[in-house]
Amino acid sequence: MGVTHDVGQELEGLVATAHRIREAIESVIEGKSDVVRLTITVMLAEGHLLIEDVPGVGKTMLAKALARSIDCPVRRVQFTPDLLPSDITGVSAFNQQSREFEFKPGPVFANIVVGDEINRASPKTQSALLECMEEHQVTVDGMTYHLETPFMVIATQNPIEMEGTYPLPEAQRDRFTARIAMGYPEAAAELEMLDVHGSSSPLDKLEPVATTAEVRALIDAVRAVYVSQPIKKYAVDMVTATRQSPDLRLGASPRATLHLVRAARAHAALSGRDYVIPDDLQDLAVPVLAHRLLPSLEAQGQRRRPEHVMADLVRRVPVPESREKGFDGAGPRR
Repeated sequence: MGVTHDVGQELEGLVATAHRIREAIESVIEGKSDVVRLTITVMLAEGHLLIEDVPGVGKTMLAKALARSIDCPVRRVQFTPDLLPSDITGVSAFNQQSREFEFKPGPVFANIVVGDEINRASPKTQSALLECMEEHQVTVDGMTYHLETPFMVIATQNPIEMEGTYPLPEAQRDRFTARIAMGYPEAAAELEMLDVHGSSSPLDKLEPVATTAEVRALIDAVRAVYVSQPIKKYAVDMVTATRQSPDLRLGASPRATLHLVRAARAHAALSGRDYVIPDDLQDLAVPVLAHRLLPSLEAQGQRRRPEHVMADLVRRVPVPESREKGFDGAGPRR
């Protein structure tokens, strides 16, 4: 059965609000509209984002720009080798006056948490994010504390410099909805950057363009986007293909399937549709799935990265042909 709730008005508001957030971010990040759109998509999908690229291309700047464009609590954590798990989650401290232990919340108690150079912290400290990213809660000394919605972790890491870093384990990477690379800017965008960033940082002038309540409403609208049965099967077929590919020794998990469908809902909503089409899954397959995959030794010898393997699988997996409502170009008929 299709969804009967009319989300047309919510989608109109979603597109308008997302457009304001996008414009605010692009006033700081020039020439990266696709990257900015994917960042907003992950936020509306209630996911987390891993930004991986060489130094100096604007990874932290992108994370800060998103955080400042929304009027909500934001905390930044600089990951270092001596960072402890309690420095992220918080700690129970003894109060001399009340003679009781009191919980002192850590920086993870915010709507947006920016983790800079996450792979510089030890695996023990990295694991402090596992529970909060998946379950939106933190457990300290046997007590569980829930995190407010929206909750998004935006982490950056440098894939080139290996000394003094700890590669993210598979369990940690699997909790990130998508991984993006900034890439070098076009010459025109870099020239404009010299004019805009030359005297002062545009972040200083960036004002919030959306409230926490508006973002929550956007997330609720995305949850109502319709996904037909053939589209769900198409997502499962994509993920199953990664588990059967001889070029991969580790395929995508069931969590990856959930993330792919959630991101597709947000992608469709940002396009003004209240239903998901195959193009949504195809556009998101590489950023959502590739970072979870491990190439086989043969693929490594041929210098085939997981991104290349995933792109090939997207081309090979048959696109469903169906006239079920919510799938065809006319959208769901309610």
